[in-house]
Amino acid sequence: MSEALVAMKTKEARPDIEAVFHAHYGRIARVIVSVIRDHARAEELAVEVFLKWSRTPKTQDENVEAWLYRTAIRVGQNELSRRIRQSKYERLFAFVRSTPTPEDLLAAREEQQRIDVVLSVLEPREAELLLLRSHGFSYDELASALDLKTASIGTFLSRAQQAFRKEYMRRYERK
Repeated sequence: MSEALVAMKTKEARPDIEAVFHAHYGRIARVIVSVIRDHARAEELAVEVFLKWSRTPKTQDENVEAWLYRTAIRVGQNELSRRIRQSKYERLFAFVRSTPTPEDLLAAREEQQRIDVVLSVLEPREAELLLLRSHGFSYDELASALDLKTASIGTFLSRAQQAFRKEYMRRYERK
């Protein structure tokens, strides 16, 4: 059989893609929206359904409308599966990114050692005040724990912070 005859038979056997698109696009897009709940993405996927239909060899007696709806539902379900996998991997990747590297752990350990050295050379009350405050103690709790007046805690805390900063910079500031 000649190619022209095959093309004519194929053209007769297949409905016009534009006619099918205009007749069914809105309903196909709505079917996909009902599955994935995203109108913009459903419109993109509906176009993909029609592209699949245009590229798939069909038999003369196949029900085009049924094929489009069946494919639309499958495409919507595949999109949902893709989203679930993607969110799973994004959560996993976020966990991996939040896990500190050995270098981060070493730097944190070194910084903690510097803080411990500075705290050890401060006045005991200043060191205690800074440590308790870093653990979330309120001014009232600090006053009670260190046997001080609540009204004077702000002043003592400020002086302790200044002393800490001065000693830390003296020891560890890069010159």
